[in-house]
Amino acid sequence: MTKEEKAVVIDNLTAQLNEYPHFYLTDIETLNAAQTALLRRKCFESEIKLVVVKNTLLEKALEKAEKADAELVNVLEGPTSVMFAKTAKAPAVVIKEFRKTCAKPVLKAAFVEECVYVGDNNLDALCNIKSREELIGEIISLLQSPAKNVISALQANAG
Repeated sequence: MTKEEKAVVIDNLTAQLNEYPHFYLTDIETLNAAQTALLRRKCFESEIKLVVVKNTLLEKALEKAEKADAELVNVLEGPTSVMFAKTAKAPAVVIKEFRKTCAKPVLKAAFVEECVYVGDNNLDALCNIKSREELIGEIISLLQSPAKNVISALQANAG
């Protein structure tokens, strides 16, 4: 790969790191072609972009995008694939669902909601993260509950 080709790859990765607010670093090394195709299909269905990258190019892209956390850089060993997502928990759910049939993918690290999660042991916590829309819905329902109680009490007394 020439220097120019590497620069193009780094620029593309940097653009994706800036476009998607959440990304997961995973290891899918031992998956065969059929399993990899199935994983890519599940990612596509969940609006996740799966990219296999060289660690050195990803490290340079992380630095360029100003997301080069020391913990993220430390996990860049061995084969690495990146799952880019708009929804924070979508990749975690796909990984957990896919691992019911395979031992991979293994979560190396995740950059979610401006926080870094390192290690496969954080997969359950990442699956339980609520999206912005879910949190807003909960807040609205909590705010509506007292108002509904007041209205029902007034209607009961008026009747």
